[in-house]
Parts: sequence; structure tokens; C-alpha cells
Amino acid sequence: MCTDEASAAAEPTVIGRAGSYSKGVARRQEILDRAIEVFRERGADGTSLRRIATAIGVSHAALLHYFDSREQLLVAVYEHAESQRDTAKMYEDRSALDVLVTAAVINIGVPGMVELYTTLVATALAVDGSPSNTFFSSRFARIREDLTQRLAAGQAAGSVRQDVDPADMAALLIAASDGLQVQWLLEPTVELERTLETFAVLFAPTS
Repeated sequence: MCTDEASAAAEPTVIGRAGSYSKGVARRQEILDRAIEVFRERGADGTSLRRIATAIGVSHAALLHYFDSREQLLVAVYEHAESQRDTAKMYEDRSALDVLVTAAVINIGVPGMVELYTTLVATALAVDGSPSNTFFSSRFARIREDLTQRLAAGQAAGSVRQDVDPADMAALLIAASDGLQVQWLLEPTVELERTLETFAVLFAPTS
């Protein structure tokens, strides 16, 4: 959900324990790769860490070796899925709106991951300092900064209206993208791409 190009620009964050040796690092990545496939199909269905272990074909003890809780594992799965996209190249020299629309279209191609995202964001609101709260607070800040810079560049180039703060426009774009993807989860006939592209009119120069 939302755009993820700014996340790709930062060094990947190790959520949980990385493993002490190369074999342990590879094992952790294998677990996350399997978990991504499960959540792409199913989303976050509220099952326990033990049942997640069964679904991805590893022992409960193996998960606990790397992750302290179900929430920590889910955040790691989401972060790992995002890190697999070559978004830095994908979004190079593109406008904020182009980035937003492209990311949203990619996201709805994997409904389970959109569901996982919405679950984790809701969890992030519940407890300050929790794994999801820490991860998404930082992620939103990076995305707002990236979109703000793209919008400011658009203003300088004359392609974006000058009378609205680019930081405010960035926050509105993120809110619209996330909100529309939630609506799409509930009602798949929602025209996500077409609706987001309405911002091309709203942000067009006024003169």
C-alpha cells in the first residue's frame, strides 16, 4: 500500500534477529520468502504464530528463533516483500502522481499483501513503540519526504500548482491511495487507478 520507492532507497531494516552466520541469514530469508507467498494468497487472517509456522512449513521453534512475536514476523514479511521490488529504478525521474498510481496498481495485484498492510497499520495505531508502530511511522515519513520533493520539483518545472504546500499535497496523496485501496478490498469494482489520476486535474497549475 502507499508508495514504496523511498523505502527502497534506505538500507533494509533487520526486523527480529538476522541470524549469526550465513546459514542462519539464509534460513531467515527462506522463511520470509515462504511467508510472503502465504500472505499474498491469504493476507493476515489472525492466526497464531504457531499456525503461521505450520502454513509456511517450518517449526514453531524456528520462527521463535528469529521473531519474538506474530506482529514482528508480519512486519518483517511486509518489509521483505517491499525490498524485493527494484523501485529505485522503477520510479526514477517520475512525478509523484505517476509513482503513486503505479504503486497502487502493483499493490492490488496481490490482494493478500494489501490486506496484510491494512492489518499492520491498524496494529501500529494501538501501541507506541511496537514493531509495526516503529516501522510504519518511519516508512510514512520517508514516503512523505520523497513525494514532497517530487511535487516541489513539479512546482519548479511549472507542472504542479504553486498555491498549495507540496508537503500537504504529499500527505493527501498518501491518504487517498491508502483509503482507496481499503475501499477496493471491500468493493473490487472501485476504479482505483482512474480515481487517483483525478489528482492530475486537482494539482494542475491554476494559470
